[in-house]
Amino acid sequence: MTLEIIDLHVEAADKEIIKGVNLKINGGEFHVVMGPNGSGKTTLAKVIMGYPKYRITKGDIQVDGKSILQMSTDKRAKLGLFILFQNPIEIDGVNFINFLRNARTALAEEQTSVKQLMDDIKSNMKELKMSDEIINRSLNQGFSGGEKKKSEILQLSVLKDVVKLAILDEPDSGLDVDALRIVAESINRIAAQNKMGILLITHYKRILDTMNPQFVHVMMNGKIVAEGGNEIIDRVEKGGYDSFSNA
Repeated sequence: MTLEIIDLHVEAADKEIIKGVNLKINGGEFHVVMGPNGSGKTTLAKVIMGYPKYRITKGDIQVDGKSILQMSTDKRAKLGLFILFQNPIEIDGVNFINFLRNARTALAEEQTSVKQLMDDIKSNMKELKMSDEIINRSLNQGFSGGEKKKSEILQLSVLKDVVKLAILDEPDSGLDVDALRIVAESINRIAAQNKMGILLITHYKRILDTMNPQFVHVMMNGKIVAEGGNEIIDRVEKGGYDSFSNA
């Protein structure tokens, strides 16, 4: 899958949030978008997935050369797009296991045996060091911040066969040092095993210490103001985002 964002302009409540973003992610590539609060990173992630709150005033989003602007979110998911939310919501009454099984069936368009699904879930929960009792709860109900982030990674791992590009919106927020390492290692493993494209959004360098992104983009005030490799991460660490303010 190739995802291409072309001169994208986006508004919400008559305020322009994204102001001409261009970004191309080829299959299997690992991209990072860094930037301060309010720079438009989360908006970009949600717009790619078709979140209805935002209005695209100019530009296009294409998958393999075809516009997806008129596609509903579920159809974008069936193309292979996945989003990990910055703040996963709690859904009372939706059993976690049933949610995972229905999601996998809907996206793969074929039934998965309960045994195969449970083996997959338990194997990945062990990798993530998650408590077994979590899977008997409602989706994210009563989860700590770290558990919510791990549950999103668990969803990605269960859907790995159908996900071609994972958009990970601040997977590091709310994690302690140990959980951060586990989440980073799990993302690395899932992406490598499945040649999955990654678009990871973050404020900080710390989650990238155990990763090796190929492309790094800095977003400020709705625009991408710098692009490069790991040298961009080092510049953020040393000079903060102010060092890009005149870019």
